[in-house]
Amino acid sequence: MRLKAYLKNCQLDLRLFAFLLCLMALYRLIFMGKYAGAMADTTVMADIVQANLTGLRLSLKSAGGFTLLSFLLVTLPALVRPRLQWNGLRWGIGTLASFILTVLFLARFPYYEEFRMTYGLQVFQGWHDDKLAVLGMMVSEYHLLPGLLAAAGLTAILAWALKKILALPVWQKEFRHSRATAVGAFLFTVLFMFLCRFGGGVSYATGINWENAAVTGDDFLNECIYDDVQAMYRAVQQEKRMQAGDIYGVDKDEVKQLTAEQVAAALTRQAPGAKIAKPKHIFIILGETWAQWPMLDKYAPLQAADGIKSLIKEDNAYYTRNFMPNGDFTSIAITGMITGLSEVNVRVNYQPRSFKEMYPTAISIPFHKLGYKVDFWYGGTPGWDSISRLALAQGFDAFYGYPDFHAPKTNTWGTNDRNLFKALSEHLAQEEPTVHLIMTTSNHPPYNIDLAAEGFDVDKAEQSIRELIPSESDPHNLAVEVGHYYYMDKVVTEFIRQTSKEYPDSLFVITGDHAVRSNPGAQPTMFEFQSVPFVLYGAGVKHDILPKDAIGGHTGIMPTLVDLIAPAGFAYESVAPAIGEYPAAFNREYYLTDKIMGQVGTDKTELLPGVEAADVPAEQSRLEPFLRKLRTLSYWLILGNQNEEK
Repeated sequence: MRLKAYLKNCQLDLRLFAFLLCLMALYRLIFMGKYAGAMADTTVMADIVQANLTGLRLSLKSAGGFTLLSFLLVTLPALVRPRLQWNGLRWGIGTLASFILTVLFLARFPYYEEFRMTYGLQVFQGWHDDKLAVLGMMVSEYHLLPGLLAAAGLTAILAWALKKILALPVWQKEFRHSRATAVGAFLFTVLFMFLCRFGGGVSYATGINWENAAVTGDDFLNECIYDDVQAMYRAVQQEKRMQAGDIYGVDKDEVKQLTAEQVAAALTRQAPGAKIAKPKHIFIILGETWAQWPMLDKYAPLQAADGIKSLIKEDNAYYTRNFMPNGDFTSIAITGMITGLSEVNVRVNYQPRSFKEMYPTAISIPFHKLGYKVDFWYGGTPGWDSISRLALAQGFDAFYGYPDFHAPKTNTWGTNDRNLFKALSEHLAQEEPTVHLIMTTSNHPPYNIDLAAEGFDVDKAEQSIRELIPSESDPHNLAVEVGHYYYMDKVVTEFIRQTSKEYPDSLFVITGDHAVRSNPGAQPTMFEFQSVPFVLYGAGVKHDILPKDAIGGHTGIMPTLVDLIAPAGFAYESVAPAIGEYPAAFNREYYLTDKIMGQVGTDKTELLPGVEAADVPAEQSRLEPFLRKLRTLSYWLILGNQNEEK
């Protein structure tokens, strides 16, 4: 009786398993078809088949996980009480699983539009953000409520189909050798669990998992391999690694051996002597998603970056395109600017060390020595991601969020860029010499600026996008994003021109916090996907004030400015050198030299725009020792010296 019930329930569990596995395979195919334009031109049918087969193996884990609940809650209890009829619970588990898979599947589309990948670490960045603001953005920008209703409707259909499938007759037979059958059933169950657990293998080495699932040469297909459960699992594991500080290039053996004296010696730098007169005000503008691709000649018809490009053409400006943000998130850019530390997969703004004492590389230290106040201006709320707390702990004299300068709240995150710069302009009259670190907000979902009132024609931009970027699946949405880039560019340019008239001895830096979010089409180059501009503008600046096409990154901005204005011999500490002394610039996953761009830790590279040839191995070799040095020193400062302190 018990064996018969067990075999029957196992068959029903297998039906549930097959149903969910097929559902994930179907969702994979739909997504693949929707964004087929994202596939590389060199991709062939064999790659597509391989991606689907590998995805099917990986989804054994997800389908198996849901089915395990049915096995534990229905099949095993029936061994003890064979007469129990808990099939409704199995159906309920399948219905819940279908709803979860459908919600994640529908949410994957806007997520992919933003980040050009399925679920990853950005999920947890959202969790650390202002949760009410994120929720508001999901409702207003990403149609959360209609999406949930659609998911509920699809789930009702799936639940009906599953109920019909579970109601089909099961195969039953009386067995004479019940003991052998029982042993066989047990062995089959164990083997099946192993196959599911390891993605079609019997061990980590023979199976498929989230770390080795990228088996094709097509980045888009590699993302399609992940079903949404496995993609979320990847995000969880990446977050755990961030908490543990695991990242390529940190030499933890060296971290253990380094002493405070050795680190201080590696960090200490001396200014070569001032190249320009000491400015009264220094403005470091971190533009929200100020990607570099709209500045390329190819995209000039969009007219999104006309403001910054007009500044670059003036005699008192310097520009390099060979520049990388500190990471993919706003908070990583800001924390890098505040602390001077490279990203090492640790949330600096949540480390107790960050609030007990200042890092010797903090931006405030050398500027205080040079006689400046150091203020932070942000169009959002001061409490966002503990940024104000971190800034003040690291020596900033003041932090101004939109409530502090009494600006109206114009979007989910805070106030618009015009209100931000208006408040800063009014504040300058009463300011002593100050370094202002400024973070804009408007070029970010929800996109609600009145673009027509600002002089931007969305319809015209949409038509240009259709002609310039044929692979773009939603040209209207990209046109709206480009319009908000245009607005940011316009407001910043107006502020710089007006402030330069009122305070001629001012110095401005323009860069972006990151580039990831707004991409030109389904197949952006690595340069388009990651790079941000670096512009230096103001009194005393010339086109050759820094080396032509100098390489640099966020943490090189402070030493660059100090070297420009400090007297010879002025000592300060910095992990990164000045811009122009970088052999290569990098963030978490990408790097560039003045000729190529590549993925950290891999051999994948591409030539920069306009570069016709390069000695790729030689260019790659420029990165490794530099990356290891900066990451190892940054890691030691954040985590590695805690044992010494104890």
